[in-house]
Amino acid sequence: MGDPNSRKKQALNRLRAQLRKKKESLADQFDFKMYIAFVFKEKKKSALFEVSEVIPVMTNNYEENILKGVRDSSYSLESSIELLQKDVVQLHAPRYQSMRRDVIGCTQEMDFILWPRNDIEKIVCLLFSRWKESDEPFRPVQAKFEFHHGDYEKQFLHVLSRKDKTGIVVNNPNQSVFLFIDRQHLQTPKNKATIFKLCSICLYLPQEQLTHWAVGTIEDHLRPYMPE
Repeated sequence: MGDPNSRKKQALNRLRAQLRKKKESLADQFDFKMYIAFVFKEKKKSALFEVSEVIPVMTNNYEENILKGVRDSSYSLESSIELLQKDVVQLHAPRYQSMRRDVIGCTQEMDFILWPRNDIEKIVCLLFSRWKESDEPFRPVQAKFEFHHGDYEKQFLHVLSRKDKTGIVVNNPNQSVFLFIDRQHLQTPKNKATIFKLCSICLYLPQEQLTHWAVGTIEDHLRPYMPE
């Protein structure tokens, strides 16, 4: 073990190397799998979808500013590492395919009516990851991604009076699930009805949780939501 100054110098050198090497974030070192379950009320079976591609994007890239702050002695290396750990990863899911056996292979843009309807209890997202270029199986990320019907319905009612046709984004109370919504109007014989369709989903995950894995396989975690 080296002395504290030596360890700090090594850590600083690693930060410099990270900046020189493509400026990649930790999230870029993982492959991801994501599944979306629409859990219905009563005894109706859940609708389960597999995301065809998960796109990770770093929300806050602190590395360059942190390195400058360390050089200028604005703050310690220890506090800079704490800042890096607070970086949030956005995991975007723009396309999906149903897990129903009769429609497997049908990948399309998100187009799921969320409102008005009262049969959905909640939306559950299940996230799995592994190191890139690894032969290891995907492991469940130890984080909870749920959005209850009552929480997004309140936000839909709030935006009903607004004129936005697109660009509507709603989030769950702990800001881990963001829904990108498209507002559409249907003309009925009596009046015009407004509906909200799901365009895509984005999960927010602190960078420090990328290596927090739970036990079990993909099959274990999907079993409660699998269609007949």
